This record gives sequence, C-alpha cells and structure tokens, in this order.
Amino acid sequence: MTATPPAPSRITDRICRAIVEQIASGALAPRARVPSTRVLAAEWGVSRTTATAAYDQLIAQGYLQTRQGAATRVAPGIAPAAARPAPEEPAPVPSAALSAYGRRLAALTPAPERDREGLAFDFRYGDLADADFPRLAWRKAVGAALLRRRPRLRYGDPAGSARLRAALKGYLWRARGLRCEPEQIVVVNGSQQGIDLCARLLVDPGSPVLMENPGYVLARQAFLAAGAQVIPVGVDEDGLRTQGLPHDPPSPRLVYTTPSHQYPLGGVLPVARRRELLEWAARTGAVIVEDDYDSEYRFDIAPVPTMQGLEQSTAGGGRVVYVGTVSKTLSPTLRLGWLVLPPALAPLFAEAKRLVDRHTPALEQEALAELIESGAYERHVRRVRRTNGARRAALLAALAESFGAEVRVAGAKAGLHVVAWLDALPRAREQELVARAYAAGLGLYPVGPLYAPDDPATSPPPCVGLVMGYAGLDEAAIRRGVGVLKRVVDALR
Repeated sequence: MTATPPAPSRITDRICRAIVEQIASGALAPRARVPSTRVLAAEWGVSRTTATAAYDQLIAQGYLQTRQGAATRVAPGIAPAAARPAPEEPAPVPSAALSAYGRRLAALTPAPERDREGLAFDFRYGDLADADFPRLAWRKAVGAALLRRRPRLRYGDPAGSARLRAALKGYLWRARGLRCEPEQIVVVNGSQQGIDLCARLLVDPGSPVLMENPGYVLARQAFLAAGAQVIPVGVDEDGLRTQGLPHDPPSPRLVYTTPSHQYPLGGVLPVARRRELLEWAARTGAVIVEDDYDSEYRFDIAPVPTMQGLEQSTAGGGRVVYVGTVSKTLSPTLRLGWLVLPPALAPLFAEAKRLVDRHTPALEQEALAELIESGAYERHVRRVRRTNGARRAALLAALAESFGAEVRVAGAKAGLHVVAWLDALPRAREQELVARAYAAGLGLYPVGPLYAPDDPATSPPPCVGLVMGYAGLDEAAIRRGVGVLKRVVDALR
C-alpha cells in the first residue's frame, strides 16, 4: 500500500515552526538573511510553491520582511527568546555501574582548561604554528593516496600500512640510528594511544611503575587508570636519575622515560645513564617505554642514540618499547604515531590495536608514507628545525633582556619548549601570576602541576617555573609576549 504524502499545508507549518525556532534561539538574528525560496525548497525537498507559501505566512505573522528586489530577512524588532535555565548537572554514575578501570578513571582529576581562543600570546607547549604545516606537500600526498585504485575498500592491518611501516623503518634508521624490521612497528593514533596500550598490556593492577618526576601527566594518568602503583623518580639537569633504582621485590614492571628531552625540564640523558638503565632493566625484567616525542629538534647538541638502538649492543635485549609521533613535526591534529616493539610483543600489540579501533585511518597513513618515500618529510623537518631554532633564539634573548639574572632557563638544548624559573617570584603566587597573565591576553603554564603529588623526595622548587612552548608563535609575537610577561610580573611584585 502506497503511503499518502503529507499535505502541503502540514509541510508549510513544519517549515514555519523550524524557522521560528531558529529565530527564537538566536541562530537567525534580527535582519539576518534567510535562504531563497529555491534553496529552501531544495533543503526540504518540496516544491518552490510550498516554500513561497511558508515565507508568505511568516511575513504575514511579522517574523520576516521583504521588499521588491531584495532578499528576505528576519524582521528587525524580533529578539531571541529568553535563555532557558541551564540544565542541572547530571547525577554521577553509580560506582557500582563502573568497572574497576572506570572507578580509577573517575577518581583522576583532569587538569582545568581555560578558553584559549582570545589569547594574544599563548606559550602552550604542544601547539605548532599553522603556517609551518606543509600544505602543498600534504595535499599532493593525500591526492596521490586517493587516486591509487584498490579492488575494494576494506579494514586494514591493525599494525598499520605495510608501506608506511617500511618507510618508517628507513626513516628511523636515518634520523635516529634505530634498526628495526617493519614487523616490529605498530602504527597508532598518536603517542598517547601508544602509551595507553603499554599501560593495558604491560601493567597489572598494583604493579609498580617508575616514572620521571616531574613528568608527562597524561602518561601518569594512563598508568594510574590501569591500576599501576606509580613510583616517582627524580630528575636532574641530565634527566632521569638512574642511581638508586629499586632492585628488591616487587620489581617494577615498567619504567616510562623521555630520555631525548626530559619532559618538562629538558635534560638529555647521557649515554652512560642510558646503558645503566638498560642494564637495570635486564636484571629486573622491567620494560622501558622510551617516549621520543620531539627528538627531531636538537640545537646545541649532537644526536644521542635511542635507548632501543643502544639495547642492540647490551645484554638482555628485547626490553625497550620505542614511542614516536608526528605531532611535533607535522601536526598534533593528525593523530599519527608508532611503536617499535620487541619482536615477541609486536603481534600482541597489533591485536590489542584491532580491539581498540581496528586500525589508524588508512588515508593519513598512505599520505605519510608518500611524504617519507619522496623525501618531503625530511625536507620539512629540516625546515621547521631551522624555523624553531630562530624562535628559540628569540625567546632566550627576550627572557634575558627582560629579566636578566632573575630568570634561569632550563631545557633549551633540544625540543620545542624551555622551562623559565623566575627566582624572585615565590611559588605560592604561581596561580595568581597565571590568572593575571590570562587577563592580559597571555597564556602561561606552570611546571608545578607536572610534579607527582605527595612525593616528599621530589618537590617543585620554591620559585615559579613556567613551561614555555614557542613553536606556535612567530618571533615578533614571542618578543611581545615576553614583554607582557615582564609587565605582569612587575605588577605582581
């Protein structure tokens, strides 16, 4: 039996109600132009006569107005309806409805986020300048991937594109001296997913996990959510302190480290300490998760071999998981990273990746493979290394000029951020400084929240410390931003 189409009058009423609701909500402001009857008819799938009837009805009711030869607009005297009261906060999920993982996750306190859109100068670490993204090269690579015909569209290998893994094998050898086979690589959605997979697969509830203090908060939270007992280990100007690592049972299952540019203090772990850490892992059976998040940026130092590269010449191999990403070279929005795993672990990680999200989006993988194979990726890295080197120099010069001996800068040899210690400003005024800077259009990010809470052995220094990322600003903006920081600090004192 054929359904009877709705009467034109009912469709007209529905169109009218929809437009009135848009006016009442403020989506259509007074004097705002509304679509032509031709466009409206196409949007609703009706005849132009029905669309004209709806507008005629709204004009007669005073919601719209029109004149000969001009577009139809919302009547000028109509204000949006009064805002509805905000809905009440939803009741918390009963703890009985959550798994143990869910309860641990609910207990974690997310860092508060301010609206950053209105900031004139934002020193947020992890942001990259939009102008640095290689648009033409990326568009060409994506276009080539789109034009490559396949017999069918289907789910891919959870370990990642074979082409990309082969390209990464060559790139990691050239850039980091890391020898591996494509079968050891698992492509992930950014380094964060790689860390989360390590937490899920290598840690049991209650397992001791060693982590640098201060360190990367989202890694700490990933391990805590997995139920690990996170044990903070202090750092110095060279990175993780490897002397005194625990040997007694229960032995740590895992140690998370950022040896190429310790986050956030910036130390570069010397080769002697790297070997000491590898020997400790071989004795205790622990796995080392090496987060090599921004090793492409070296300014005052020569490349230091990766932990996984050194492991090949150390007894007791197969204990390092290497984590890499393009978030600091191309864009954090791409969500492309990789794990280089011991051969025995790679198939298990690939299967876990399959359960999480099947595989990383194939188009982006093919585009990155194209960039690496053509040499465009490494040319881009060399270019942004020079650009960010100039930004770094501008930041160091501006801090020295504005603060002189009152500022100590750490971690400037590598990476895309420095830590500026303001010795004259006590740490008790840290949040007040951040709030005043925000009011002045300046985004500042203190180092204090990156320290593990309740660790008597390692606590923040008594002065204010700021993690200052510079890759999202040009040199002129960096200098002006430091000038604003100087004025805010002077007013605070």
